[in-house]
Amino acid sequence: MQQILDAIMQAEGAADPAAELRAVAGLPVPSSYRGVVVRADETDMFDGLATRDKDPRKSLHVQEVPTPEVGPGEALIAVMGSAVNYNTVWTSIFEPVSTFGFLQRYGRLNDLSKRHDLPYHVVGSDAAGVVLKVGPGVSKWKPGDEVVAHCLSVELEDATGHDDTMLDPQQRIWGFETNFGGLAELALVKANQLMPKPTHLSWEEAACPGLVNSTAYRQLVSHHGAQMKQGDTVLIWGASGGLGSYATQFALNGGATPICVVSSPQKADLCRAMGAELVIDRSSYTFWKDEHTQDTAEWRRFGAEIRALTGGDDPDIVFEHPGRETFGVSVYVAKRGGTIVTCASTSGFMHQYDNRYLWMNLKRIVGSHFANYREAWEANRLIALGRIHPTLSRAYPLDQTGQAAHDVHRNAHQGKVGVLCLAPTEGLGVRDPELRARHEPAINRFRNQ
Repeated sequence: MQQILDAIMQAEGAADPAAELRAVAGLPVPSSYRGVVVRADETDMFDGLATRDKDPRKSLHVQEVPTPEVGPGEALIAVMGSAVNYNTVWTSIFEPVSTFGFLQRYGRLNDLSKRHDLPYHVVGSDAAGVVLKVGPGVSKWKPGDEVVAHCLSVELEDATGHDDTMLDPQQRIWGFETNFGGLAELALVKANQLMPKPTHLSWEEAACPGLVNSTAYRQLVSHHGAQMKQGDTVLIWGASGGLGSYATQFALNGGATPICVVSSPQKADLCRAMGAELVIDRSSYTFWKDEHTQDTAEWRRFGAEIRALTGGDDPDIVFEHPGRETFGVSVYVAKRGGTIVTCASTSGFMHQYDNRYLWMNLKRIVGSHFANYREAWEANRLIALGRIHPTLSRAYPLDQTGQAAHDVHRNAHQGKVGVLCLAPTEGLGVRDPELRARHEPAINRFRNQ
């Protein structure tokens, strides 16, 4: 592993980084590597505890694991940087189900997928690094390529997936519903998960947009989502968080007006720093009277604040991901004929809303889940062009991934929390310092928040 890292580090400051990186093609692939795992024999460790009290620092372990065989259409990458997403939190607290069920079902699919059904699960759905080895049938990528990986793993043997790969019956989220994820020194991906690493970003910066940036793109911009257009008013819950911070940028970049909903003055300041002018601090609202009863008076008060900010307009689009806690008010405040586009449900999956406000006002609810390859590619291209920027707030070393996941679980973070995998320090991997210099303030906007 040290030989691989040394070869990658030779590209730092080199006149021709790509030429230096081609040296990895001649290096042997290690028989094992360090990865962040949950263990099958610990899935009951949090039984009886409330969700909030389940601690990822106890369930996420860094251990040596065997390197998997690289199969047809696959690639093995040396992971320099990764990031924590909410699916890593779900995996670590074994909610709503243990991910070992996903691995077992995938393992029954074919002989190649059996590799994923193991008593440990290497987690992580983001990665930036260098291709080490490709399997038979891969021609677009070669060892030495600097890449980021998106998290859609799909078999594409069924006709259903060829119009939109997210509809493929064998679509899975890599590192959550598959093994060998990105929070590790090495990662196994399908070659059609790979995209070019943005040249002006460091490894940890390039890794952090992947899942959330692509998810926000499909949810808000794509014709499979809300189809946002210029002039739209977009209500964005958690607008300074891992997902919402990209939705805010897409709204601003696409000529829409974001209404950023946050929970503190500090988060409001971050939204304004991104260029948003309309911000609501939700900490003054209580949308539920008790566990079973929503407070419709609070819905009306919230809607009135939105109209006061917009000059009387209701949101054309509501960007939903908190779920249970906010879904009722989201349906209520969307404009007549408007769209509520939803994913994730981080506050609970069982949504309740008053259907009169949906059917009588001709609103629609659109479900959205990650992104297909084309959508992920376009979202990454906007990062590479400097139109959308990473929202990395801090990066932990691999050994402290449990703490990183704990931060996300407790919402004690802003933007995205990164993880240094093979990268020994932050700031490595920048190949275009001139482009970076033009966007440095925006790239660092979330740092140390």
